[in-house]
Amino acid sequence: MIDAEMSFAFAVNCILVATVVLIHHEVLNALVHLGRWLHVRHNLAIVVGVFGALLAHIAEIWLFAYGYYFMVNSPYFGTLEGNFSGSLLDCAYFSFTTYTSLGFGDIEPLGHLRFTAGLEALTGLVMITWTASFMFLKMQRFWDI
Repeated sequence: MIDAEMSFAFAVNCILVATVVLIHHEVLNALVHLGRWLHVRHNLAIVVGVFGALLAHIAEIWLFAYGYYFMVNSPYFGTLEGNFSGSLLDCAYFSFTTYTSLGFGDIEPLGHLRFTAGLEALTGLVMITWTASFMFLKMQRFWDI
C-alpha cells in the first residue's frame, strides 16, 4: 500500500527528474543555436559543446544534491548513512557518484532515498547517453579529418 510519505517522495522525485530532463534539453538546444550564431572553426564549436554539456551535467547533479539535502533534513524521506555529515557538500558528493553510477558505496541511502538514488542513476545514464549521441552527431557532421 502506498502511504503519504511514499507519495510525497514520488512527487519530489518526479519534479527532480522532469527538471533535469528540461535543463538538459534546453542546454543542448542552446548549444545548437550558439553553434549557428558563433562563426568559429567547427572543431572549436565541438569543444564549446563539450564544455556546455559538462556544465549541464554539473547543474543537474547539483539539482539532485539540493534534493537530497532537502530530503535528508525532512522527516519523511529517510537519510544517508556512512561517511556522511549531513552537509550540502556531502549531498553533492553522493549525487556525483550516483549520477555517474560510480557508486563508491561510502554513503548509503536509507528509506525513500533509495528510490531517489536509483532514479538519479537511471537519469544520469540517460542524460550522459543523450550527450554522447548529441556530440557524436555534431562530430560526425563537423569534424575535420
